[in-house]
Amino acid sequence: MNPAQHAKAVAAETAAFVATVTAADLSTPVPTCPGWTLEDLTRHVGSVHRWFTELLRLRVRQAPTSRDVDLRLPEHPDSLPDWLAQSAAQAAEVFATTDLDAPMWAWGVDQHARFWVRRMLFETLVHRVDAQLALGLSPDVDRALAVDGVDEFLTNLPFASPFAPLTARLRAPDRTIRFSCTDGEDGDGDGHGGGDWVVGLRPDGFALVADPAESLAADAAVRGAAADLLLLLYGRLDRRSDAFHLVGDADLLAHWFDHSAF
Repeated sequence: MNPAQHAKAVAAETAAFVATVTAADLSTPVPTCPGWTLEDLTRHVGSVHRWFTELLRLRVRQAPTSRDVDLRLPEHPDSLPDWLAQSAAQAAEVFATTDLDAPMWAWGVDQHARFWVRRMLFETLVHRVDAQLALGLSPDVDRALAVDGVDEFLTNLPFASPFAPLTARLRAPDRTIRFSCTDGEDGDGDGHGGGDWVVGLRPDGFALVADPAESLAADAAVRGAAADLLLLLYGRLDRRSDAFHLVGDADLLAHWFDHSAF
């Protein structure tokens, strides 16, 4: 997916989130975000939108030292869905007037403005799923979005230790884990686009293997539909569910999932 597609998907995912929580009881607990209610979840997503939008507006070139942003939070929680919709509208305005390929600081590997649009997309998508699950709904995740989301997660996870400190323990003596989609190819031919990724764990850290085809015999593997893999990586599904086929070193997989929380 390209930055324009990411920007369009941010709007669609936010609209789906807003539709889910509008008229819902915002005091409803969100089991996939322990300790949070739908009110907390909605406030979080809107705050992320406004923070990322401000970063894009300023096109920061160094890591910011403050996260002070005027969130313009509504006085009453019932107004939070409309506030979130306004947050997305502000983001869309900045997307439309920003060169998304312009150099910019980001905490991940892609040091361009487009990083933040892609990151906003999957932050919104996963929390849209959280809201739907909290209300007993069955979420649907587009396969192409899910494949892109798995790639985005695995690409950036090695840089997430400042806010996900357990990831610093994802080390091993040259071991590999393969994540593979079982629901077809998306046809973009870029190596990861078809839904096959290999993560290499080394004594000094971990990263995606540039060419998954070079690691045919991974030490462990997880296979499942793209949407299920995405939710698994974000901790929304259990690897032991029937949605996944696990092979290889069970201890290595346990090590991964115990330390890869985002």
